[in-house]
Amino acid sequence: MSSSQRTLVTGGAGFIGSHVVDALLERGHEVLAVDDLSAGCEENVSAPATLARLDIRDGAALSELAADFAPTGVCHLAAQASVTASVRDPNHDLEVNVQGTLNVLEAVRPHGAPLVFASTGGALYGDDAPIPTTESFPPEPLSPYGGSKLAGEAYVATWSRLHGLTNVILRLGNVYGPRQNAHGEAGVVAIFSELLKDGKQPTVYGDGTQTRDYVYVGDVARAFAMALEGGRSGIYNVGTGVETNVLELLGHLQDAAASAIDPAFAPLRSGELRRSALDSAALTSNLDWRPECPVGPGLAATYRYYAEE
Repeated sequence: MSSSQRTLVTGGAGFIGSHVVDALLERGHEVLAVDDLSAGCEENVSAPATLARLDIRDGAALSELAADFAPTGVCHLAAQASVTASVRDPNHDLEVNVQGTLNVLEAVRPHGAPLVFASTGGALYGDDAPIPTTESFPPEPLSPYGGSKLAGEAYVATWSRLHGLTNVILRLGNVYGPRQNAHGEAGVVAIFSELLKDGKQPTVYGDGTQTRDYVYVGDVARAFAMALEGGRSGIYNVGTGVETNVLELLGHLQDAAASAIDPAFAPLRSGELRRSALDSAALTSNLDWRPECPVGPGLAATYRYYAEE
């Protein structure tokens, strides 16, 4: 890919976004990462990418930045990404995930750049979805986060129809891997890894049989790069199609940590699903993407990352 490909990545200093930046750099893109660093880290952004510290809620500043960079492609990952935080503060979730997405769309619209939008799979489909879930199942979100991502999808698709722009919506499974922040509103893999590393007891919410589709961040980053370069609009799940419950997940990490610490149990939190797994056959058929990292080896590699930090 020629260096004339200039890609703007919102949330580019975050966990998933920084891996997307890496994948694009490897394919020869010039990359501008946009992040307010509320959850991301400057150290996550690899050279030669450029980092602009900016909140996507500031539409005027975002438009000015896009005008200077003139992107030929956009990956929009900046978001309020916690289900539980969205339940506590739905207004903040709305501001970032809906108004922020509209700001991104308006900022990049004059440049006619194709856009890839990071949506959610698990939080979008709800508890009545068949397993594994295809993109055709009607969304039934159980949390404000799922609702705001569905609204973001609607704006992305509408701007595509209204202005003739290519867009791809990627509905992600539960993404895990290196660089996920284990503090605050983090993913369970990062939290469990840090606790086991320090010899502390992890907490399992619910009975531990609730399932998710855990997909490795490197596979997800590759999906973003392929979707951006694929040149066709669509909505695609990004997952493994495999259910892994919380106790199984913890078992993989305990094996990696050589730990026998039993978990504590607490009530299931509001807005959380019982089961989730995504059918990614459409992404395989249209872009030849498939997950390459099985959950066992992926979790072991992730634990090693935290243990060696």
